Parts: sequence; structure tokens; C-alpha cells
Amino acid sequence: MVVQFASTILAAAGLTLLLAIGALVLASALGLALAGARLSGRRWLAGLAVAFTFVIRGIPDLVMMLLAFYSLPALINQLLERAGIDLYVDFSPFAAGTVTLGILFSAYMSETFRSALGNIPAGQIEAAQALGLHPLRIFLRITLPQMALLALPGFTNNWLVLVKATALVSLIGLQDVMFRAKAAAEATGQPFTYYLVAAGFYLLVTLGSTWALARLGRRLDPARTGARA
Repeated sequence: MVVQFASTILAAAGLTLLLAIGALVLASALGLALAGARLSGRRWLAGLAVAFTFVIRGIPDLVMMLLAFYSLPALINQLLERAGIDLYVDFSPFAAGTVTLGILFSAYMSETFRSALGNIPAGQIEAAQALGLHPLRIFLRITLPQMALLALPGFTNNWLVLVKATALVSLIGLQDVMFRAKAAAEATGQPFTYYLVAAGFYLLVTLGSTWALARLGRRLDPARTGARA
């Protein structure tokens, strides 16, 4: 019985990882946009980015999750009804969880990317502009490689916290690892056993991610690459 329930829990690993990766992609894209806004030199744009980051970081993750899954659809449906539009909006637990975690962690990613971009020598960008390089080419060839290396430690920390935060989505009904561990614990009366299985999954993802991102950092570091060559 233990093996059967443990297999059921681990069968949801793919869904949990898909949720985490989807949220990471959204958080990285929004975080980069927010960092760009902060460094744009336009006060109104930077002010909006600062306000967004402050608000998002000040609201607990669980509250945001519940607002996105329960309150936001109810509000949209009320507005549609008042407008006479025959349409019903409903969010799936996966979609609500992915978007909520993506928005939440975009605030943290923005600080990571802003710090990394701020540490890139301005002279390199100015030299590329003086040579007439297109802004997109400057970003892809000069800014992005250096930003990736400088942001990697903070990015790694954010990713590890995000993976663990996916457990919150079980509270809105997503049948992920944590949801199935809870169900197995209640069905068997052995909470320690099945929550330990869930803990082992998250620990393995954390260890694997830490190893993979550390390896990526060594590959991105020109000093280490040159030493190997």
C-alpha cells in the first residue's frame, strides 16, 4: 500500500515541475521588463515598476493565490453580468497557480536582474553604440551574456523558493505532489510517511537544480572557460 500511494504521489511530479517552469518563464519575462523600466531613466515608468514591486512583495503568497483563483473570476463575472455580456469566466487551478506565482516572483526577479544590469560596465554599451550596433544586437551579444552570469546566484535562489512555493497551489485544488501527499496521508492515517515522500521530491529537485545551475555558471564564466581551454 505504501508503495502504491508513494507512486501516486510521484506521478504528479511532472505536473508540479511544469507548473514551476511555467511560472519561472513568466516571472523571468516580467522581471526583466520591470528591471528595464527601473533603469529606463523615465521617472514615471520607474515609479510604476517600483510601486508594482512594492505591492506584490507586500502581499502574502497564499492571499494572492486565493484572490486570483476565487475573487478575481467572481469580480470579472459580476462586471460582465452588469454589462449584459453572457459570458462566464473561470480559472483552472493550474492557470491560476502559474500566473500567480509568475507575478509574485517577477518582483524578486526584477531586483535580481536590475542589480545584474547595473553592474555591467557602461563603457561597453557606449562603445557598441559608438560602433553603430543595433540595440537588439547589443543586448544579445553584450548585455545578456554578462547579465546571465551576474544574475545567476539570485536567479538560483528565486527558482529554489519558487519550486517550494508550488505546494501552495494544492490549496486551490491542483492535483500536484502536495495535493496527492495530503490525500494519501488522510486515506491511510500515516501523514509522516507520505509527507516525507513529498519532502523527498522537493529536496531532489532542489539538489538537482543547484547542481545544474552551478554547472551552468561555470560554463558562463569566461575566466573558468579560459582556464579549461
